[in-house]
Amino acid sequence: MRLRALLETDALGLALLCGEDELDRTVHGVMTTDLRDPSRYLSGGELVLSGLAWRRDAADSEPFVRRLVQAGVVALAAGEAELGTVPDDLVVACARYRLPLFAVHESVAFATVTEHVVRQVSGERAGDLAAVVDRHRRLMTSGPAGGGPDVVLDLLGTDLDLRAWVLSPTGRLIAGSKTGPRLPGDVCVRIAAEHLAAARSGRPGPHRVTLDDRTTYSLFPVHGDGSTAPTAAAAPQAAQPAHGGHGTPASPEPRDGRETVLSDWLLVVEADAGDWAEERLDLLYGVTQLIVVERDRRNAARTVRRRLAQEVLELVQAGAAPAEVAARLRVAAPVLVPGLGAAPHWQVVVARVDWDGGAEGGAAAQALLEEILVDPASTGPEHSDRIAVAHTGDEAVALVPLPAVAGEHDGADGRGLLADALLESIREPLTAGLDGDGRLTLGVSAAVHSAEGLRGALEEARHARRVAAARPGRVCAAGHQELASHVLLLPFVPDDVRRAFTARLLDPLRDYDRRHRAELIPTLEAFLDCDGSWTRCAARLHLHVNTLRYRVGRIEQLTGRDLSRLEDKLDFFLALRMS
Repeated sequence: MRLRALLETDALGLALLCGEDELDRTVHGVMTTDLRDPSRYLSGGELVLSGLAWRRDAADSEPFVRRLVQAGVVALAAGEAELGTVPDDLVVACARYRLPLFAVHESVAFATVTEHVVRQVSGERAGDLAAVVDRHRRLMTSGPAGGGPDVVLDLLGTDLDLRAWVLSPTGRLIAGSKTGPRLPGDVCVRIAAEHLAAARSGRPGPHRVTLDDRTTYSLFPVHGDGSTAPTAAAAPQAAQPAHGGHGTPASPEPRDGRETVLSDWLLVVEADAGDWAEERLDLLYGVTQLIVVERDRRNAARTVRRRLAQEVLELVQAGAAPAEVAARLRVAAPVLVPGLGAAPHWQVVVARVDWDGGAEGGAAAQALLEEILVDPASTGPEHSDRIAVAHTGDEAVALVPLPAVAGEHDGADGRGLLADALLESIREPLTAGLDGDGRLTLGVSAAVHSAEGLRGALEEARHARRVAAARPGRVCAAGHQELASHVLLLPFVPDDVRRAFTARLLDPLRDYDRRHRAELIPTLEAFLDCDGSWTRCAARLHLHVNTLRYRVGRIEQLTGRDLSRLEDKLDFFLALRMS
């Protein structure tokens, strides 16, 4: 189809900003992206849709447009939702490179434009693809009436007799045909591992893998950035087998692709794509484009939770007053735990991806941590409505809410997150995805009961991650249980570990004393000096025993510790001495 036809389609509501003399160009595909450099996913002839999240200032426009032109893009359509209008510097850059530029009104979804282009471009290519595109609207609706990606997979089964599933990079089942069999969990994990190993090597999709010498699956990447897969005609190596098959691997993927390999979804088809005609391959690539819409919708839904986590993290790291952090948590709680009456307890999880060569992997760590924190038994794309993950520099930090009954006595009831359990189902595929190129290390804090404990929990999780980093293996984790009190007696333990330990125990008490002049710290010192004797301690402090019991109860409530336990008494003793 020609660009002029797009402009004349009233339902799309496109406004031409420059390039009137180029409207006879032919569109061969469509791609949605906010990457600063999407050229490696372009094959030429595309209409590129962008929300402009890549633009930080006016200087970013010229390089972005230049890369699009060098990749053979025929036009750019910029959304107005992010900035309110298309910036002048982008208009000037497009005019300079003679690249037609359209403005997409904020009321028009990119999915609407994508659907129209795919329908027009592929209508003559394969009748069965048109049938899938006819149902594209249902992909964008939630609830029983829509069905999400399951609808497209159902069509593959009923119209083409293809059984298909969508998996996360760790092998979690996201979608499958409602009428077909469920793909077993162990098979999902093995397929994900094979896919990550093949993708890391740079082999173009679809990858092919045969399990147990019986069933062959063809694996199509679903890029999380909205990139469009190449057509069969543009990808002559598309039918080369993956890891475990035969054939010669393609050249390695650029190192920039390491981030996307660990975050892409995967379309799994129970068939050998090596024997398919180009039309059938084009059909499956078209299906991945439709699933990309669902993936991008989920990413957009996570934006609010990511921002909340980022705000809380910045406050905690800046040493903000607990009252300010608590206020931010009250804002976050309805989003992360809708319907919960009381404020939840929290755990902090820190993850880091270290690429060989020293490159930062903060974005990859964020995507992986969001996936790792999903309940392995859950299915479907709408799984992360209670996960808030920020990333700063080379690490990702998750703020995980727990039900109000969890986290008592530092999660001793077993309902908090445990480091080993988080990695149990994802170690195999992630090891394959990182093998020879990087490491994932993860640390988990104890549960904390209020904003006062978050700084200590963050430091605790960070140190647990450093403990994990000292272990061999591509994927390692450590929890707060491994930071036993006696470790602090060892002279080689870093100062930040000591600070984290004392902060988590004593900062809530210090803050309470400042606000209420309650003298909880002196009371704690006297209580320990008196070996926990109520009468002797009350006499030393000139208090009634009931008043002393009230203060000790407040100390236990603020810290989650139990002063009748020897271990907790020892922890307080060490914290007071080190402070």
